[in-house]
Amino acid sequence: MAKKTATLLPTTDDLLRQFGERLRLARQRRRLSAKQVSERSGMAPMTLRSLERGGSGVTMGAYLSVMQVLGIEKDLELLAKADPVGRELQDARLPSRSKATAPALPTPVKRPTTAKPRPKPKPGPTKDAPDWIEKSGFASSEALAGLIVPMARPKKKAR
Repeated sequence: MAKKTATLLPTTDDLLRQFGERLRLARQRRRLSAKQVSERSGMAPMTLRSLERGGSGVTMGAYLSVMQVLGIEKDLELLAKADPVGRELQDARLPSRSKATAPALPTPVKRPTTAKPRPKPKPGPTKDAPDWIEKSGFASSEALAGLIVPMARPKKKAR
C-alpha cells in the first residue's frame, strides 16, 4: 500500500505537474526511452511515469536521480537561490543603526608604564571632509590603535 502524502495546494500541484512535464520533454529531446531512464536512475518504470506526471508521492531523490540521468542536476542549484521574500523578512528584523543606539567606544585606562608613550592618533575628519565616519559610528584603525595600552613587562627577580 502506498504511503499517504501531504495534500498540495492547486497552484503548487500545477507547478509539480509542469516540472514533471519538463523532465519528460528533456528525456524526449535526448531521445531516451522511459525504460532507459528508469533503469539508469534505478527506479521502476511506473515511478518514472508518476514522476513525469508530477506525482507528489515521488521522492525528491527520485526527481534528482532523473535530472542526473538527463544531465540537468545542476539546475537544482537555482531553486530558492534568490529568495526575495526571505531576504526582505531578514532585513526587516535587522536593527537600524543610528548614532543614538551605536555603542560607545570604551575610554582607555591610563596605566603607569615604563615604555615610551605612543604617538597620539591623527585627528578626525576635517571640516571640509564628509562626516560619514561620525554618523555611522565607524572607528578608524588609528582610533582603535589608540585604545591599546602597552603593558609593562614585569622585572625578573634576582636569584
